[in-house]
Amino acid sequence: MRPFLAHPFDDDKLKEECGVFGVNGVTDAANFVALGLHALQHRGQEAGGIVSYDPVTGFNSARRFGYVRDNFTKPDVMETLPGSLAIGHVRYSTAGSKGATAIRDVQPFFGEFSMGGAAIAHNGNLTNAAALRRELIERGSIFQSSSDSECIIHLMARSIQKTLPERMKDALRRVEGAFSVVAMTRTKLIGVRDPLGVRPLVLGRIGDNAWVLASETCALDIVGAAFVREIEPGEMVVIEDSKIASTRPFAPAKSRFCIFEHVYFSRPDSILGGRSVYETRHAIGMELAKEAPVDADLVCPVPDSGTPAAIGYSQQSGIPYAMGIIRNQYMGRTFIEPTESIRNMGVRLKLNVNRALIKGKRVILVDDSVVRGTTSRKIKDMILDAGAAEVHFRIASPPTAWPCFYGVDTPERSKLLAASMSEEEMREWIGVDSLKFISLDGLYRAAGEAAGRDPVTPKYCDACFSGDYPISPADKIEEGFEMKAAQ
Repeated sequence: MRPFLAHPFDDDKLKEECGVFGVNGVTDAANFVALGLHALQHRGQEAGGIVSYDPVTGFNSARRFGYVRDNFTKPDVMETLPGSLAIGHVRYSTAGSKGATAIRDVQPFFGEFSMGGAAIAHNGNLTNAAALRRELIERGSIFQSSSDSECIIHLMARSIQKTLPERMKDALRRVEGAFSVVAMTRTKLIGVRDPLGVRPLVLGRIGDNAWVLASETCALDIVGAAFVREIEPGEMVVIEDSKIASTRPFAPAKSRFCIFEHVYFSRPDSILGGRSVYETRHAIGMELAKEAPVDADLVCPVPDSGTPAAIGYSQQSGIPYAMGIIRNQYMGRTFIEPTESIRNMGVRLKLNVNRALIKGKRVILVDDSVVRGTTSRKIKDMILDAGAAEVHFRIASPPTAWPCFYGVDTPERSKLLAASMSEEEMREWIGVDSLKFISLDGLYRAAGEAAGRDPVTPKYCDACFSGDYPISPADKIEEGFEMKAAQ
């Protein structure tokens, strides 16, 4: 089966690489994992996989292209995944193959070791994976996928430690980059975050005896799990027989959680760092209205990610909020080959303007980001075609001028509009009456940092905006990527 074809304009949004979910201590754990992955589908729509363990049948796995709902709701699939312990993964490829993903790249990955089998699902990206891969291949490792995550399995295999959790610690001490890992052995559910905590991972509980690990709290809600806490940066938890043990395998480091999780990646009904994602996005809109006011008649979100910020902008500015653009909720991924005629339809396959509302109005459009800018131009054209008098863009993040190497699918720097254009040049290129981005300090204030961004020790990873990479992208530097010069 081939992967579904992406919408021809989906590449103008940044995409999270994946989401992870695991559960231990429930009957038919794979069904809980399927529900959790469904809640995390926004983090990866390309493919998904589940591995479970049953004392009678051993480890069992299923990996499929496409949506969770289309694959992991079928009895003939779920019946092959018995057991009270399971983990799962939804994927959007960054490292590894692009576009035509092979089934061998779909996680979780499984390895058979001398002390038993282990499966691993990884959210993030290893920045030294190419160097590790070369070293491992030279020493005899045979890779089955193009994914950077497989390096962890091979490093575990080469460890001399006596238990699988200790082998995993050994392996993760060798890797660099961002990783939130959910893994399992025959009896244990394991969760680990990298020392900087770039990607999220939370812990939940079902009843008295079952534990859940997930990328976001919204995945706990769908299975009726109570949120316990976040796995802390640099922490490993091992869950066995309803008991949980916590260790710190890495040297202490100041956390640098990805601020774009607040802006776009996470669902608005999730909680990050004790903060509601919705409330943070609402606050971003309010900050944006303070920083970049404009006379207009309507504030309209670019659905759906711009909605909370647009509501905040409207409330702060006093300009009425309106649904000037309607999203086709049943679009999904196009089933039509993206021929030139389909591409010319562009965003109209997914979005449609509410003409009766827009005609003759000065419209403020609130969106989460501008990447290549192609979609922004087409949305502007749609608004003007509907008779708008003026179009003003307000963007709920600073200009995206640098690529991410920590698990987000970002175009090369040369393809990022903000890498080569000033704000005014972007405004002219998109063709709108005004274009304003929230400042980096304003974004930090909205995320709870009243003093804005600390230039010496910022709380978040904001490399895509600032070029300040908290983890050196070793592989990319080797390929010729030029880091931002120190100020």
